[in-house]
Amino acid sequence: MHTMSKTPYVIGLTGGIGSGKSAAADRFAELGAAIVDTDAIAHALTGAGGQAIPAIRAAFGDAVITPEGALDRKAMRDRAFADPDERRRLEAILHPAIGAESAHQVGAARSPYVVLVVPLLVESGKYRERCDRLCVVDCPVEVQIARVMTRSRLPEEQVRAIMATQASREQRLAVADDVIDNGGDLATLIAQVDRLHENYLAAARAVA
Repeated sequence: MHTMSKTPYVIGLTGGIGSGKSAAADRFAELGAAIVDTDAIAHALTGAGGQAIPAIRAAFGDAVITPEGALDRKAMRDRAFADPDERRRLEAILHPAIGAESAHQVGAARSPYVVLVVPLLVESGKYRERCDRLCVVDCPVEVQIARVMTRSRLPEEQVRAIMATQASREQRLAVADDVIDNGGDLATLIAQVDRLHENYLAAARAVA
């Protein structure tokens, strides 16, 4: 646990695809928390001219790079789902870079506490070690599937395939220090985030 005053108090925020992590993170940001989002970092690394593009091109060839010089996410996703080895090769390129950049952003934060948003936080030991508390955004599986199908226009079987690569709802809840129930509406989510914000401010002050 972090006890030195120079180390920010870190809340690990996670949840399955479609659970509402982004909505929760947005509210924490409105309340003044610094947000470090590993998905956003990954998008920057794999965007046009991103730092990871040369290594991805070397590993997978031009077939997964768009004419603009960004990662062709659909082409890469299709390959990664068809062949687990391909997914592992991509992760070997991206994960160390995401880890280093997220650590830099956490260290540079100047807010009372930092929310580190990691979709696969439960699956990743190294991110769990960096967090003082784990907060899970939870909702029923059927709600998750419906949200992702609506948002991403993906067929149900593809959504279920993505979910199968993630920790189960039960696994996430088993390690959670705090749970945000997002089975309802946005107002209910916001009320829960507001309550947790007060708790996190108090906890961060206690170790400062």
